[in-house]
Amino acid sequence: MSDHNQTDLKAAIKAMLDYYKLKGRYQQTRIKQLWPALMGPSITQYTTDLRISHNVLFVTIRSAALKQELSMGTEKICRLLNEELGEEYLKEVVIR
Repeated sequence: MSDHNQTDLKAAIKAMLDYYKLKGRYQQTRIKQLWPALMGPSITQYTTDLRISHNVLFVTIRSAALKQELSMGTEKICRLLNEELGEEYLKEVVIR
């Protein structure tokens, strides 16, 4: 069997996402899946919406007190999500 045309699965998936311009959608889906695991159940239950536009994550929170507290830690949230994604995808997190 010839090895000249073999590539690892990770590189093949990355190439496919780039070719079909699906990388943004893939990262958005990953962020929505990561949110409950990183933020925990208490924050997740007050989260009503997660939207990503132009590499900015908009988080809608029902509790005013929690909204205020999370607003002070947006840089940390951004850094945590980017670390989990394995790249600097998010530029900013906005709590509303």
